[in-house]
Amino acid sequence: MIQTKGYAAYDANSDLKPFDFERRDVGPNDVKIEILYCGICHSDLHHVKGEWGEILYPSVPGHEIVGRIVSVGSDVKKFKEGDLAGVGCFVDSCRHCHSCRDGLEQYCENGFVATYGGEGKDGIAPTQGGYSNNIVVDEQYVLRVPLNMDLARVAPLLCAGITTYSPIREWKIGEGHKVGIVGLGGLGHMAVKIAASKGADVTMLSRSPEKAKDAHELGAHNFVNTRDEELVKSMANTFDFIINTVSAPHDYNMLLAMLKRDGTMILLGAPPAPAEIMAGNLLFKRRRIVGSLIGGIAETQEMLDYCATHNILSDVEVIPIDYVNEAYERMVKGDVKYRFVIDMATLKQD
Repeated sequence: MIQTKGYAAYDANSDLKPFDFERRDVGPNDVKIEILYCGICHSDLHHVKGEWGEILYPSVPGHEIVGRIVSVGSDVKKFKEGDLAGVGCFVDSCRHCHSCRDGLEQYCENGFVATYGGEGKDGIAPTQGGYSNNIVVDEQYVLRVPLNMDLARVAPLLCAGITTYSPIREWKIGEGHKVGIVGLGGLGHMAVKIAASKGADVTMLSRSPEKAKDAHELGAHNFVNTRDEELVKSMANTFDFIINTVSAPHDYNMLLAMLKRDGTMILLGAPPAPAEIMAGNLLFKRRRIVGSLIGGIAETQEMLDYCATHNILSDVEVIPIDYVNEAYERMVKGDVKYRFVIDMATLKQD
């Protein structure tokens, strides 16, 4: 077994603290990655607080992982020692269902193995995530990180980047499309960058007018303060697509009215309570509401290569690992532009 250091939640109410644990040995198809950076996703907070179901503590979060391969199994074909590599939201899947065969492992009909809080290959210990100094993963679920990228700013691409890239790719959003993006956070800022890079006319839809300057700097062409009722009414029948990244309760009907006939609202956020949808907002303009979840391994690799070619990176604040609890508090308040990323070198100094 491989001795590993990390930070873990020991229960739903306490701060994350140092945690020593073991990873499995490197198998024939595995690579061992020395973790250099790990992003902090809002999902990490939901998980450690037990808000998405019962979990087994201690639990090490983190699924936006970038590092360097330090060991490879005897049958590994895709990687060698020294390669830069990334790991996203899952580290395995059934590999034989229709979704897995289609390269859409995120929709595995038998459930993918989450990078943390999932059932590991040994069927005993839960998977532990990237707030740690190393990780062992089957090569089929590892991404190659292009050499010309700032590694700290790459880390959030493994979740926020692919979560927004995938629907833009699936619905072929680009030139000639008017796109509204709801919420300027970790997901929203990547949606703006990627949609704008594809040639779409991008409008940020936000309740916070003070975010207008940032939205324009990120690539948005327009900004709409959704607290302004008259302005919102004037936007009726405007957008081909709305990419909705918000996970807090909000008014879907207001947003649907902004779509053109045959327009589509893509949900990336997951509000905790059911939303009320007025059927007329769909029926009378043949509008659609759809959802999208991260991306498959091949699509995630495509996203990394695309971002390298177009110089698209996350905007991040790099922190030492002993700041993680303060980072969680600030994340809840929306006080980050736009993703915290842990410098894992600081773990060795702890």
